[in-house]
Amino acid sequence: MKVNIKNKFWSIGGGSKVLDENKQPVFQVKGRPFSITRVKYVCDKDGKRLYKVRNKWINWFIHKAYIYDANKTKIATVKDKWFNVKQEYFIMGYKDEIKVEGKFFGLSCQILRNGEVIGKITRKIAIINDAFELEANEEDIPFLIALVIAIDNITDKKYK
Repeated sequence: MKVNIKNKFWSIGGGSKVLDENKQPVFQVKGRPFSITRVKYVCDKDGKRLYKVRNKWINWFIHKAYIYDANKTKIATVKDKWFNVKQEYFIMGYKDEIKVEGKFFGLSCQILRNGEVIGKITRKIAIINDAFELEANEEDIPFLIALVIAIDNITDKKYK
């Protein structure tokens, strides 16, 4: 399954649209207005919260974001390295070992679970706002959308 994640041009909280290949909405990303930690919620198309994503409040050298499930339980920590030349991101605390390899703000990167490729993120060229295409199995899509949002939050805080 492929979905397109496109940050909204004008959104107080930093929301995103998540559309399938037919340009139909399949998920929503809602941002909390005026949030220091860039809190965002990944919701199904009916607005039911599936995941919460937020940055660590203070980052010194290693940047982190957290992913919570619908029950407000932290299920993963997404972090980069101090010298992140390859732009790898590591997901800690999740039930499987997950790693994102490749340049997230390059054209594409892969998502690996226990060493096997489970998804691909392709950056779409957009002048004003960020846009990504995520390709993965349908059952993995909601968590991987939260993962893309977490990495986007980290890179936004790091470089903007």
